Amino acid sequence: MTLSVPSARAVDLRVEPVDDVLDRVERSLQARLDRDTVVRKRRSVGARTDRDTWVRIERRGLDKIGIQGWNGTECAARLEGIAQPAWQGCAVWRDADELVMWRADETELLPGAPIGTAVLSQEPKLSDEWWKAFSASLDALAAQDTRRVATPDTVTVTQALVSESIRSAFAGDFDTTVERWVPAHADLNWANMTAPTFCLFDWEDWGNAPCGLDSASLWGSSLAVPPLADRVWQERRRDFESRDGKLMTLFTCSKILGPDAHPEDPRLGPARCMAERTVAELQAG
Repeated sequence: MTLSVPSARAVDLRVEPVDDVLDRVERSLQARLDRDTVVRKRRSVGARTDRDTWVRIERRGLDKIGIQGWNGTECAARLEGIAQPAWQGCAVWRDADELVMWRADETELLPGAPIGTAVLSQEPKLSDEWWKAFSASLDALAAQDTRRVATPDTVTVTQALVSESIRSAFAGDFDTTVERWVPAHADLNWANMTAPTFCLFDWEDWGNAPCGLDSASLWGSSLAVPPLADRVWQERRRDFESRDGKLMTLFTCSKILGPDAHPEDPRLGPARCMAERTVAELQAG
């Protein structure tokens, strides 16, 4: 018998009061947070400290903390060959009034600014060296070993989720079974990478996922800028040409073209064209 945990109250930390949380983090980590540097996102808040480090604070419902826990940034510290900010330590506590937990991870500062928002509308200026470092880190990540399972947007990636997502959006007689599962960042977009020096951050959801998930996710975040999407495809051609990569392309397209799609999203057309081509390729075997 599996006991379910009640869902926590949904909040948006961009508008929720967080002063008490910041005060607690300062006491726990014995560091002062520079309030002028605070960056607020939907489910996380970040700030620079007086010892030139960065602290990322996340609020997560108990129902979203599974068997593997939610220490992704801490666990990613053991990964080798990947450009990421070094992890320093953390503070974790359960909220006294709500069914949530808070976690503050302290890391070294990023080597550059985040490239942009999750989905870009104009092409960033990225050097060939940046792309080499990007691909080298993705290759190194896929070669690691972990028991963690990827949880993008706190939803565990399973074969059932992949099949249901693809079948809900695309018809066709083809197998949706994933052959290879490898470690993935699982939230690879333009808001989680830096330039001009490449660095990949926000590791809270990483874990095993279908091969090609990261490449397809970044491609989907680039579709509003066709030359950028083409560059992602060329750099990760090996992923996209594999059978699993094609399934992940459809998985990504299903999110863009799904029932929550915005009719003016510039990614709709490119995603629809790629999906039709990919379905045909999978049907042809």
